[in-house]
Amino acid sequence: MPITDRDLCREAIRRTLRRRAGDLPDSLAIAQATSEIWHLMSAQVTPVIGDNGLDAILKRALLLTSVVFPWLASLDGQLDNDSFPARMTELMAGRESVVAAQAGSSLLITFTELLATLIGNSLTRRLLDPVWEVDFVVTEQEKTS
Repeated sequence: MPITDRDLCREAIRRTLRRRAGDLPDSLAIAQATSEIWHLMSAQVTPVIGDNGLDAILKRALLLTSVVFPWLASLDGQLDNDSFPARMTELMAGRESVVAAQAGSSLLITFTELLATLIGNSLTRRLLDPVWEVDFVVTEQEKTS
């Protein structure tokens, strides 16, 4: 099965979160890493879609992600880019580290995919590639295996 850009993006997000959280991270380290990544993402995206656009995609990403992680639904409709990192850290810090990592990566992936739906894959990659600590470069053999 060929590897798609979507698969590469998802893996890049997961790897970036793992690297930022450190070796054997607890849920607080994962929460802090998620917040750091969010700050980087929002700084890249806000000049293109504005604060309101960023907040709208974030709220939608939270809604979709809360289907799998219902505890995320407690982040109410008053949430915005400024309050998100602290509120997310509070929620994630009390979870098992595996659950926190899954929720964090799922939320970041969902946000990225919603953004790509709005502005296109190419622009999304140009904006967010600097955030990811992993190259999207794959060999032809990896694409076809």
